[in-house]
Amino acid sequence: MAPIVLLSFLIGYFALLIVVSYFTSKGSSDNSSFFIANRNSKWYFVAFGMIGTALSGVTFISVPGAVINSSFGYFQFVLGNAVGFVLIATVLLPLYYRINLISIYTYLENRLGHWSYKSGAMIFLISRTIGSAFRLYLVAIVLQKFIFDAWNVPFWVTIAICLILIWSYTFKGGLKTIIITDTLQTVFLLSSVVLSIYFISKSLDLDIAGTIETVKNSSYSKIFFWEDFVGDKNHFVKQFLGGIFVTIAMTGLDQDLMQKNLSCKNIGEAQKNMLTFTGVFVLMNIFFLSVGALLYSYAGAKGIDLAALGTPDHVFPEIALNYLGVLPAIIFMLGLTAATFATTDSALTALTTSFCVDFLNFNKKDNHNDPKLIRTRHTVHVVFSVIMLLVILVFKAINDDSVVNSIFKAAGYTYGPLLGLFAFGMISKRAVKDKLVPFFCILSPVISFLIDKYSPALIGYSIGFELIVINGLITYLLLFLTSRHHTDEERKSVVY
Repeated sequence: MAPIVLLSFLIGYFALLIVVSYFTSKGSSDNSSFFIANRNSKWYFVAFGMIGTALSGVTFISVPGAVINSSFGYFQFVLGNAVGFVLIATVLLPLYYRINLISIYTYLENRLGHWSYKSGAMIFLISRTIGSAFRLYLVAIVLQKFIFDAWNVPFWVTIAICLILIWSYTFKGGLKTIIITDTLQTVFLLSSVVLSIYFISKSLDLDIAGTIETVKNSSYSKIFFWEDFVGDKNHFVKQFLGGIFVTIAMTGLDQDLMQKNLSCKNIGEAQKNMLTFTGVFVLMNIFFLSVGALLYSYAGAKGIDLAALGTPDHVFPEIALNYLGVLPAIIFMLGLTAATFATTDSALTALTTSFCVDFLNFNKKDNHNDPKLIRTRHTVHVVFSVIMLLVILVFKAINDDSVVNSIFKAAGYTYGPLLGLFAFGMISKRAVKDKLVPFFCILSPVISFLIDKYSPALIGYSIGFELIVINGLITYLLLFLTSRHHTDEERKSVVY
């Protein structure tokens, strides 16, 4: 596939998004439209657009590639995700709408105190910056290898180009624009994965029934792992529980995806959005795992040496861009670009929103649409783009693992304290020692790291995605052991 063809496609793709941004932000580039789209989003647009945001380039590349190591075991995690999404719809969303939040971390201030609030918001800023940087890194290495290496463009320039393009269509309209662009990008993503299955099956001379049979009978189709609970990270209980709590933390306690839900008119529409999204999310992950099985079947049939690629993350792009033909290559790039940039544009908007509301107190200003505040928001948006660039370059220097594993492992450490804070606020009726909370949010990941590192040698137990549960539980226990009962006066003002 000629690099100039892929580059031309990329330019045309972003030109389309910029045109969409122009019309969606026309006449409404204030902070209200940027933060919560004036609470006027249609639930079906939000639900459909969230698919692209939640799946990301990680799902598009890493999930099919990881089939070689864990078969369809990842689907155990997806089932846990589904339960987590239902809990978000039935427990967290009613709370957020009842308090009428812009930033969901304001709840922590109302319930636990000032330092708890700032700790929760800072955890989000760190967690989402790292997670989004991982995701953008994944697509950037593909763009670098198959496009920009042809002109010897440095990797940091590739990242900078990506971030500038994202900024160009999000800086004015924010969430109002993203609701529409994410819907468009989700169409591209879904079309890409379905067409990828079609093209791979066609190359293997398979019809629909033959494709299903090939996936079903492949050595990669094992879903449930019940053996060796202690030593196997793929055991069903670990994957399922990890899926539930990773979803609650990375979606339900994450300003990025919750910001979209809070842009709906009311709680009923937000819940319809989440439940509809859950069904499509599960189905799409089945498709991605099937792509993985077909890719490795194709490689075996064509005698392709995948060991030389170095990482499973390169399997899908290698076959799509070098073996299937021009149209499948373009379809692949369409899906990858849509998946990754739908995640990154949304993340930059959420990071900007959280910082402006949680640290610059925009929501407490007499007029949060003041032109000076809008200029401040633009500056914050640019600063977070630069921070993400730096994080990606650091990650490139140290990463030696499949990106999907890196993201969820990092989430276990960074989102764990957030899970503990919200759990304590919603389950317990006690007051915390607010000034100690920032120290607990640092101590808990440190303890979790030590447990993760030494548990295999000490007790033979290998920790998987349930790391986030352990981390959240440690935070909860630290909060509980230092807590007290509310006074009668405090109880009048606390939001439970």
